[in-house]
Amino acid sequence: MEDLCRLALEAATAAGASYADARYVSSRAEQVETKNGTVEGLASSQSRGIGVRVIADGAWGFAATSVLTPEALRETAQLAVRIAKSSATTAQKPVVLSELEPATDRVAHTARKDPFDVPLDERIGLLLECDKLMEQAAEVRLRQGFIRALRIEKFFASTEGAEIHQDRIETGAGIEATATDGHETQRRTFPNSHGGQMGTRGWELVEELDLPSEAERIAKEADALLKAPHFPAGNFDLILEGSQLALQLHESCGHPIELDRVLGSEASYAGTSFLTPEKLGNFRYGSEAVSINADATLPGGLGSFAYDDEGVPGQRTQIVEQGIFCGYLTSRETAPVIGRVSQGAMRADGWARTPIIRMTNVNLEPGEWTLDEIIGDTRHGFLLCTNTSWSIDDKRLNFQFGTEAAYEITDGDLGQMYRNATYQGITPEFWGSCDAVSGRGKGEWVIWGVPNCGKGEPGQSAHVGHGVAPARFRKVRCGVMQESGEGGEGNE
Repeated sequence: MEDLCRLALEAATAAGASYADARYVSSRAEQVETKNGTVEGLASSQSRGIGVRVIADGAWGFAATSVLTPEALRETAQLAVRIAKSSATTAQKPVVLSELEPATDRVAHTARKDPFDVPLDERIGLLLECDKLMEQAAEVRLRQGFIRALRIEKFFASTEGAEIHQDRIETGAGIEATATDGHETQRRTFPNSHGGQMGTRGWELVEELDLPSEAERIAKEADALLKAPHFPAGNFDLILEGSQLALQLHESCGHPIELDRVLGSEASYAGTSFLTPEKLGNFRYGSEAVSINADATLPGGLGSFAYDDEGVPGQRTQIVEQGIFCGYLTSRETAPVIGRVSQGAMRADGWARTPIIRMTNVNLEPGEWTLDEIIGDTRHGFLLCTNTSWSIDDKRLNFQFGTEAAYEITDGDLGQMYRNATYQGITPEFWGSCDAVSGRGKGEWVIWGVPNCGKGEPGQSAHVGHGVAPARFRKVRCGVMQESGEGGEGNE
């Protein structure tokens, strides 16, 4: 594959490209799914090909092929150059790339136990054990589980001299229980909704989740939610559990700091951002308790990598420092617009897609509290757990989230469980109300994997991560407000 990529670079240069890179990607994926005591699905897929990206006459061109022959690569490179030259006729200004020292490297995966080596019977057996435990625990209508494994091998080469091999393994799993009484449907999941937990780790991730130990609990909670009272409306203090806070961070911080959105190149599909460049370095995004970074170097994170798909080293970038907005996710093309160099956030969903700016691991830095201390310090409020739904506007300002369960806190003690909890807010006001972040307690700060982040035209799905620990937000608008002003007492 190395020779084919080098050949593509030579063909692109001969056709008139001033810059070119070629990216070989080979991927293999397997997924096992169970449902109500049976195997619901076994899926296995493989894909490989080479994408060629060029700059010619100051504009980008991209083409890709799964036919891995010298002639096909030569034609693909020439097509990419023709596309670039056509695009140049409508370009407003030529592409300028930030400086980069080309790397030559070989990076191995970090999985301790290859998930593809785990027998299929063992994977199925684990999920069916969870299914049986859920069935015995409560009257739940739907019991589901999944385990997935992904291996990606990449080779990146550029006309600047970079040649980088990367090997990556991802593993994920999750279970869920759904109860219904004919009128109401409630669901509990573990360890997270919308894709469970996933990371750049091996089978050891599944072993550490210990899915059977949580199966009985989620089945009982799904059943109990059917009879739980509706979540009240009002302005309340909220503590967001880790997986819910990870999605909150993803939607209200991760997306608005993507500099291509900010500059308008993703506006038609993904939207833009309220974090416009004049705010960099002076805008108060949150309270002093809020410090956020983007870190592609975290071991095991789903947004971790050694090099992005432009050959830029993975790195840690400060995004928010004690509440002040100070950094973006950037590419080699967008970073010079704000006077910086790329911090390495360009990634593509396979060989057939051109790289765009994607989140790495966007993390809320741990605070000085433990979760128990925050709960104990809360006179009246709610602990909200595990996302069910969300919506947010195209600038990432106004949002609403729903969670699977909420637990009332009275004088520092957890009590009554509620169903159908929702809250809403405006991004900087919400993060400005954060007055306590946990993480001092063992195991509280977790990197949650998000394997289905959508963006781009044609659409691309990225695997990203968010390290968070539970945090408290004061006087958040919750539930469905009544026109008469009726609502909970809250803390107004």
